[in-house]
Amino acid sequence: MMEDSPFVAAAPVLVPMPAERPYTYAVPPGMRVVPGSIVRVPLGPRQVAGIVWDGAVEAVDARKLRPIEEVFDCPPIDKDMRRFVDWIAQYTLSAPGMVARMLLRAPEAFDPEPWIEGLQRTLAGPDRLTDARRRVLETAEGGLAWTRSGLAHAAGVSSTVIDGLRAQGVFETVMIPPRPVVAAPDPGHAVPELMPDQKAAAEKLRAAVAADGFNVTLLDGVTGSGKTEVYFEAVAAALDKGRQVLILLPEIALTHAFLERFQDRFGAKPAEWHSDLPPRMRERVWRQVAEGGVRVVAGARSALFLPFKELGLIVVDEEHDPAYKQEDRVFYNARDMAVVRGHIGGFPVVLASATPSVESRVNASQGRYHRAVLSSRFAEAALPDLKSIDMRRSPPARGGFLSPVLLEQMQRTLERKEQSLLFLNRRGYAPLTLCRVCGHRFGCPVCSAWLVEHRFRGQLVCHHCGHNERRPEACPECGTLDHLVACGPGVERIAEEVVAHFPDARTIVLSSDLLGGVRRLRLELEAVANGEADIVIGTQLVAKGHNFPGMTLVGVVDADLGLANGDPRAAERTFQLLSQ
Repeated sequence: MMEDSPFVAAAPVLVPMPAERPYTYAVPPGMRVVPGSIVRVPLGPRQVAGIVWDGAVEAVDARKLRPIEEVFDCPPIDKDMRRFVDWIAQYTLSAPGMVARMLLRAPEAFDPEPWIEGLQRTLAGPDRLTDARRRVLETAEGGLAWTRSGLAHAAGVSSTVIDGLRAQGVFETVMIPPRPVVAAPDPGHAVPELMPDQKAAAEKLRAAVAADGFNVTLLDGVTGSGKTEVYFEAVAAALDKGRQVLILLPEIALTHAFLERFQDRFGAKPAEWHSDLPPRMRERVWRQVAEGGVRVVAGARSALFLPFKELGLIVVDEEHDPAYKQEDRVFYNARDMAVVRGHIGGFPVVLASATPSVESRVNASQGRYHRAVLSSRFAEAALPDLKSIDMRRSPPARGGFLSPVLLEQMQRTLERKEQSLLFLNRRGYAPLTLCRVCGHRFGCPVCSAWLVEHRFRGQLVCHHCGHNERRPEACPECGTLDHLVACGPGVERIAEEVVAHFPDARTIVLSSDLLGGVRRLRLELEAVANGEADIVIGTQLVAKGHNFPGMTLVGVVDADLGLANGDPRAAERTFQLLSQ
């Protein structure tokens, strides 16, 4: 690549495959590429999208080079993002092409969105003025351009009325630019009244944004202390400076409630980015982020690889959550990579949590991170009373898993028409199925882990590798019928016991592996928040910062369950789950 000119005779192109370095391609005469340009290149028999990369080209015989086929009409990937890709590849020992692949996940977005055909009022008038035509003309006053269907809907008429007016020259055809994915947020829309400790923390975050440089602030506040409203002030400060903002969330199910809170504060929703987003919407969000039209994105860990034009702040909500860790192809923790992204780009990063990870807490203690503390709940709300139940002194009934002490409190809660939550960090019906005759245990044939029974689906599932099989009627070892027994509780088994004790209560099970996926989960979370369920039984999904105003009792089943495994973070994870 020529150092003093963007025009090249050959260029290194990073392609989305596990290659250790960019490949060299010829640049045809008349084609202009710069580092960061997104191009289409031949790769074997295929055509793939790639990114023109930095550095010198390899010494290859020019006659052996294959030419770049096309340069997409798309903003180039900026230098900071290219450095970010290289850093992750080096740090995680991954192929740079596989990291770049996460950047190129919306191939249809590489070309500009088409403009939309619209209508605009001319000076001509109709030959005859009916009530329907009069409504259309009144709606179209002001010179704004309308789509045909939009004008018809706004005026309350059929599309044939619009067609008739256009045929008479009352409207002319104009082209309308693509509609924004979301409206622009207004930092001054609904500025909240903060508590004194919230104000102090918000001032720290605003100062960090105003500093125009890299810094990390750990926002450490107890549950219910209003951390979201505090870091919204940092978001507002970044928007006031004309910068884009990325807010990372640990679970897709969190985004719906978060979007509503964001809209209440800023008057518009942020753009979403997660795996459940329809492909067409993903492409539009990717394109408008690259062009700078989308100012705030709320998304899962993959949103870290969106090509922001002028990113000025990253907020990592619930920064301790293990969902930020990716363990497929490129292994990384989005919390740590967000800090790296801020360091490379020279802008602030906010980490928010009620139970910060050990790493973040140590970094704050040693002065690498700033720390803002919210030690009390919003509006001086009281923290919950905590009581432990000794199952040796208050054992459950034979065949059950819920202590009489807990069942009594649940009954009182129902009588007060309030909600109860039972938390058990174990999906399915039972963690082990065995034969009472020969003692055969059902294990995974792929990874040797125990198969977990999912009675709602009638399957035995391995939670490590994903293997699943139908639950048999007979033991595959000895052939005995109806002697298979489920050992231990899962959320489905707890739900079965709850229904037996409280048959008239509205009971709901929240688990990430139930049929219906994310959409069903969102609807169920809304139903719980609206008071449409009396008893909720859930896995760690319910310990993710949800706001259930009618919930006054939480029972943690097998509270020390997380300690009984080989995870070196078992104590830390158990503390975080119980605290949340």
